[in-house]
Amino acid sequence: MKTERHKKILELIRTESIDTQEELALRLNEAGFGVTQATVSRDIRALKLTKVTGKDGKSHYAVLQEHSPVLGDKYTRVMREALVSMDAAQNLVVLHTVPGMAMGVAAALDAMKWEELLGCIAGDDTILCAARSEARAKDVLRKLSDMLKE
Repeated sequence: MKTERHKKILELIRTESIDTQEELALRLNEAGFGVTQATVSRDIRALKLTKVTGKDGKSHYAVLQEHSPVLGDKYTRVMREALVSMDAAQNLVVLHTVPGMAMGVAAALDAMKWEELLGCIAGDDTILCAARSEARAKDVLRKLSDMLKE
């Protein structure tokens, strides 16, 4: 039941702008899940949801572990300000930043928890990211390029 409820919560926050635990509990109860606000609170912690501000200025719940357009705004700013170049060699992605910004960009990449990436190592202006495969490295470059175009 908990797994199904969690799936429904993720579905709801992806399709609706839900900004309170009470509203989420109401939607879950409407969907046939008998929940209390306390249950919803525990689910929010378990799913690592956070409140973010949308383009309309209103806050709503979002998943921290996924790259969503809302969360991406923060990371996009970091990338736009810091990234100088990017390239891939086999399963490795090499990113060059302005001096002193590699750690910030690597931290942003780690926070996005892209499944393509195994991890990143940062110096002062260079980041080495290990992707799961050569194809995944190309996916990372594509995602980064898309992020910079937004």
